[in-house]
Amino acid sequence: MQSHGFASGPSLARQLRTMQPFGSVRSSRCRRCVSRGQQLAAFTQHNVGSNMKQEVITFVDEEGKEIKVMSEDYGFRSGHGRLYQGEEGKIPKSGWQLGLETFMHEYTSLRRTFVYDEWQEFEANSPSEKRPLVKLARGFGAVVVGQFAKIDRWLVDQGVLKDLPPSETDLQLADDVKANMDKELREKLSRLVLDVKAVDAREKRREVMGRGVKTPWFVKGPYIILCACLDIFYPNRPIQRFWLLEMVARMPYFSYLSMLHLYETLGWWRAGAELRKVHFAEEWNEMHHLQIMESLGGDELWFDRFLAQHASIVYYWILLVFFFLDPQNAYNFSELLEAHAVDTYGEFCDANKELLRTMPPPLAALKYYRGNDMYMFDSFQTGSHEETFRRPRCGNLHDVFINIRDDEGDHVRTMRACQDGNIFEEGLERSAPLHSVDIFD
Repeated sequence: MQSHGFASGPSLARQLRTMQPFGSVRSSRCRRCVSRGQQLAAFTQHNVGSNMKQEVITFVDEEGKEIKVMSEDYGFRSGHGRLYQGEEGKIPKSGWQLGLETFMHEYTSLRRTFVYDEWQEFEANSPSEKRPLVKLARGFGAVVVGQFAKIDRWLVDQGVLKDLPPSETDLQLADDVKANMDKELREKLSRLVLDVKAVDAREKRREVMGRGVKTPWFVKGPYIILCACLDIFYPNRPIQRFWLLEMVARMPYFSYLSMLHLYETLGWWRAGAELRKVHFAEEWNEMHHLQIMESLGGDELWFDRFLAQHASIVYYWILLVFFFLDPQNAYNFSELLEAHAVDTYGEFCDANKELLRTMPPPLAALKYYRGNDMYMFDSFQTGSHEETFRRPRCGNLHDVFINIRDDEGDHVRTMRACQDGNIFEEGLERSAPLHSVDIFD
């Protein structure tokens, strides 16, 4: 089984050396592919004042501008099984093989959760948390982890299981410069904050200004419960919270596509081809958001993956029924979630502006926002009243999160237009670039 998911994050330069889709190695110092918007270079840079070397990755966008790429990828599946990591376009193995490999990898990660008490991260991120439900969830989780850790230790002593090393692949870093770069980036990511009370305040201000989402009680109720669960499990864990949100955010578009395919197959309704194209473009957008959060380490912990994946499966089937019974209210629920995402990302960008500007963007963000094929990016912006498509900046991590916030605003407008019955009445003839838009206009 191919190893994937590195505790300290594999360097992107190391991945580039084995990624055939990006072209051949031109020299030992540089590797590029042929077209702008797809161009990557990995080259060696000597550290001033020492004999240390570090590998620097740059991306050349469609305008010929070189942008430094985040050199580390902290995702659980980094280097394997994700887009832009050398396996795109390949067919998968059989379901049995994929399932077995994933189970064995997740099993090891589950053991590590118990043996090395990864649950303590929940306490470390907000030690002064006083909300009763949050404290109850933490206490219950700590007890469960402690008991399973004892069982694991007993099984090891009996020779049933082998001892587990501290980290899954404890990478041997090439030099002190690389180690320091990794440590600095990790430290910056750990300082990112999100105040859920400030997010709630933003949502209330929006509603007072008349830009709230009008929704029936049976739609608003599940939304309130979902937000409460996020606050319980993800207090001041913004990247992990965003990863779960993006994992779940893809499900509406998967379910809408499934139902539209079903209606066409049964001959009930065959006018949904354009709508399917829009929903696929929306899912493509959320998939890139998800990969960005994965590269920042949002899916590192087993518990986060377990919660997000199972919640997504349940959510998908609920939405199938919801769309079958009432498409307008299904879209209304999606509008609620996307509006909440705008408020959340907006607060996060404002609270972490200076820190985010010191970190380079991940590769997935550059390929999506600054690549030479913007068709999918443009296709989901059907609900905007602007005459031109967005062409966002992507020079640092703050730009990336601003772009994600604005994407969610476009999702809000599209979901609102879907409820009106026809999403193609406005905004389809746009072609010129636009650098920024005001959300909720």
